[in-house]
Amino acid sequence: QVQLVESGGGLVQAGGSLRLSCAASGSIFSANAMGWHRQAPGKQRELVATITSGGSTKYEDSVKGRFTISRDNAKKTVFLQVNSLKPEDTAVYYCNLEQGPYGTQYWGKGTLVTVSS
Repeated sequence: QVQLVESGGGLVQAGGSLRLSCAASGSIFSANAMGWHRQAPGKQRELVATITSGGSTKYEDSVKGRFTISRDNAKKTVFLQVNSLKPEDTAVYYCNLEQGPYGTQYWGKGTLVTVSS
């Protein structure tokens, strides 16, 4: 079984920064993709950024240049540095891990980011 635990969310003013962390434990394959999704109130969950075990990254257009995803494979941890935050970034941020031949996905419980104007 795989467990993902997020941390680092909080209340921040517009223009501020946070660093989100997600620690994975359990049966983690060496080859996988980890990422962050977010869900704002009343909206569907959306992809924010992903990173493969080889370090390839992808970002949703609205966060390019402001958010940076990184990972520490030895510690099985993925990070999301979020800068220049906007009120529209307010959401619950979920960590995601995808691995295995069938692309099995695992989710954390989320961490709330609230950006005040």
